[in-house]
Amino acid sequence: QVQLVESGGGLVQTGGSLSVSCAASGRAFDSYAMGWFRRAPGKEREFVAGMSRSGGVTDYADSVKGRFTISRDSAKNTVYLQMNSLKPEDTAVYYCAAATSIFGGAIRRFESEYDYWGQGTQVTVSS
Repeated sequence: QVQLVESGGGLVQTGGSLSVSCAASGRAFDSYAMGWFRRAPGKEREFVAGMSRSGGVTDYADSVKGRFTISRDSAKNTVYLQMNSLKPEDTAVYYCAAATSIFGGAIRRFESEYDYWGQGTQVTVSS
């Protein structure tokens, strides 16, 4: 069983920065592909950023490319999402997810590819 706990959400002004964290339980953390998703009010949950099992490959949704960075600290069993140049349209609940299967692409872009989810953390960008 893997537990994921997000933290670090909050309120920030347009153009500001925020970092959200996801602490994972489980000794096999380094072998998981990790992802960040978000759900904006009235919208479906969407892929934001992903990291391969090795950590060597990352990818981002076009809407956040160049502004967001996903990273992992294996010693702390934690994955981060650094968000810069935030826009009001980035307002959403942000979820981290872990994919434990060794099968699949380096970056898992679909919710169905993930086995475990955090409870989410709210990020609000004011205009």
